[in-house]
Amino acid sequence: MKLKLPDSSYNWTTLIGATIAIISLFMIIFLFAISFFFEQGGSYLGLIIYIVLPSFMILGLILIPIGMYYKSKKNKISKGEADRALPRIDLNDIKHRNAFMIFTVGTVVLLFISAVGSYEAFHYSESVEFCGTTCHAVMKPEFVAYQNSPHAKVACVACHVGSGADWFVKAKLSGLYQVYAVLADVYPRPIETPIKNLRPARETCEQCHWPEKFYSKKLKMQRHYLNDETSSEWDIGMVIKIGPDFGALGLSEGIHWHINPDVKVEYVSTDEKRQNIPWVRYTNLKTGKVTVYENQEEPLEKGMLDSLEVRTMDCMDCHNRPSHQYYPPAFFVNNAITAGNIPRELPEIKSLAMTILGEDFETEKEAMEYIKTEMNNFYEENYPEVFENNYKLVQKGITGLQNEFNKNIFPEMKVKWSAYPNNIGHVEFDGCFRCHFDNHVSEDNLVISKDCNKCHTISLQGNPSALEVASINQTLEFKHPVDIEDAWKDTKCIECHTGLNP
Repeated sequence: MKLKLPDSSYNWTTLIGATIAIISLFMIIFLFAISFFFEQGGSYLGLIIYIVLPSFMILGLILIPIGMYYKSKKNKISKGEADRALPRIDLNDIKHRNAFMIFTVGTVVLLFISAVGSYEAFHYSESVEFCGTTCHAVMKPEFVAYQNSPHAKVACVACHVGSGADWFVKAKLSGLYQVYAVLADVYPRPIETPIKNLRPARETCEQCHWPEKFYSKKLKMQRHYLNDETSSEWDIGMVIKIGPDFGALGLSEGIHWHINPDVKVEYVSTDEKRQNIPWVRYTNLKTGKVTVYENQEEPLEKGMLDSLEVRTMDCMDCHNRPSHQYYPPAFFVNNAITAGNIPRELPEIKSLAMTILGEDFETEKEAMEYIKTEMNNFYEENYPEVFENNYKLVQKGITGLQNEFNKNIFPEMKVKWSAYPNNIGHVEFDGCFRCHFDNHVSEDNLVISKDCNKCHTISLQGNPSALEVASINQTLEFKHPVDIEDAWKDTKCIECHTGLNP
């Protein structure tokens, strides 16, 4: 029996709308079944199921009443009838009754699908898979670095959005421009760090790392390799004073004193990346005493302070690369040699690796070929016995260096260690030295000290064959691996250390 519907439903617009909606619905069901039962697909399949196809289905459903409205209006004009303000629904008319039943059942089904779909779309758009792989080429550096970070098990939105509807809406509105930028290919390379738009660390970081649970001192061991023929080992062990001697003393001293609830540290910076800090204000919230420190070498011009943002220091002012850190070659090559991924037995391997990684590349493919060619040529020309008799070692070195490159350097997006300052430490970037370099002085001649022992003490250092070791609660004076006399006491590390050589 032929299904009877109102005359207004017989038009091309309504027919096209119904066709689009029905096809979209069945495609959603089919693709959902594929992804659920066969675990096939990926980020793009989720994008199609939960965002693209539902958009087409809604578009089709909107076209149905639009077509019916214009067809009904056209019929009334052709019959010379007066246009009614509201449509007439007569359930005694089988056509109207059929349309009403289809509308009622369809609405219930649509509401159910919409509820499930909206829930899935929300969770999908909040997933690591969506953030990291949907815009694969653009977000590849961030996603790779995130997977190798201490926060690899923490969802992106936990830090970038956090809880609450207001920040969720802000994130989605910001995402609209990001979608446009990707589609129009107008996004910056490298992607800029959204420093100004980051949610305060007290609302994100401190949901896990709350101040009451910070700990006392920490022993940190590092193994370095020099740029000589044997890649000589140089070890250093430091006690990092992240807290006081005893955990029970809380944040009374140590590096994490800066976010002690009883103090307030504020500063202004004159650059977007917050690397130049000419003015610092310290407030003791218990006593109310305020001390202002100004950089004597680069003071603010008169009246300039009024035009700059006074920012309260929080976790992100030091831990500014907690999940997307691109290590400098000197660092990741040292680690790779220590882990055995790059064989130290290869002559001059550290020096060679630094020379190769000092080059700029346009593509990852170009970099992979260059690493392979340069290492092969170097050992064939300079160490033919190694190349001929132990080529597997050379091959291991090539593979190891290529793998480390792919974790930290991304030519297509122009991403590498130098693109993003890392404020932890003070070797490749100013970091701590932005304030702690004896330059910031108050009116009472109080100085923000650069005394190394305030933040860390050296417990051991040197080559394993002649290792200096301090006794408990004692410290060693820093000894530079290469004799530069006392130059290290008066100059910043970054004046020599670039992330490559030395």
